[in-house]
Amino acid sequence: MSENYVPLSKVYTRNGEVVGDTIWPEGMQRVAMAVEYNGADFHGFQTQPSGVSTVQQALESALSRIAAEPITLVCAGRTDAGVHATTQIVHFDTLAKRPERAWALGTRAHLPPSVAVRWAKDVVPQFHARFSALSRTYRYLLSDQAHYSSLMHDRVTWSNRQLDVELMREGAVHLVGEHDFTSFRASQCQARSPVRRIHHLHIVRRGDLIIVEVQANAFLHHMVRNIVGVLMAVGAGDVPPSWVAEVLAARDRSAGGVTARPFGLYLVSVDYPAHFSLPQSAPGPLFLAEPVGGFSGLQDF
Repeated sequence: MSENYVPLSKVYTRNGEVVGDTIWPEGMQRVAMAVEYNGADFHGFQTQPSGVSTVQQALESALSRIAAEPITLVCAGRTDAGVHATTQIVHFDTLAKRPERAWALGTRAHLPPSVAVRWAKDVVPQFHARFSALSRTYRYLLSDQAHYSSLMHDRVTWSNRQLDVELMREGAVHLVGEHDFTSFRASQCQARSPVRRIHHLHIVRRGDLIIVEVQANAFLHHMVRNIVGVLMAVGAGDVPPSWVAEVLAARDRSAGGVTARPFGLYLVSVDYPAHFSLPQSAPGPLFLAEPVGGFSGLQDF
């Protein structure tokens, strides 16, 4: 079945996809939220059977207290352990009636310091955090400064070798567009198709900091980290930029080298059709003022 398959009929399930003839339960409200978190404190986003600490677990626990009923939620894209987000989008269905301000501020009061709600908004039933998304944007932060930073150890990935950003850009060109990204997916990836479309892949240097921004319609498991791992090998001079094209064409994960560490990776934006009228948030992370796509054509410094 194609990943672009759109069902014509669906029975309502809590937080599920709603189509034209889905009967929406009386009194039910769908709420969307933008969530920021420091992934270093969690074993990934998704709740796990073992009960280890996850972002989803923290959010559902806090929301359940505000709603006075059990709340489960759906996110735009699950992140791995150690991966951060400035604008993860979630939604949940509830019978509780609360002002949007109460969902945002009240939930925040019951969350650990490493999780924050940026906004909450009542949305139409047809909105779905995952299936309505048009694209996702990640930023990966690298540092090749001479000395490791203890202050940024879980927020930036450090390279002990100088990286040539221009070589990395030359290699990145081969990945833009629609391709089979089998060489850049984790072996445990469960996606039905390895084909994805990268809209843009920008790389810029800010002193000792290198920012890699990549936007795509969707991502495979570990796709961004595997792309960065390959580009780091190019930037370090171990392989030429043309090697990126060879890895892509191989359609074999073993051709692609190492997976970059999770700590420098941030989910910074999820785009939706304008008719949902969702609030817009600065992508960040906090000290980066450029909007999504704002690194295109900028000079390094």
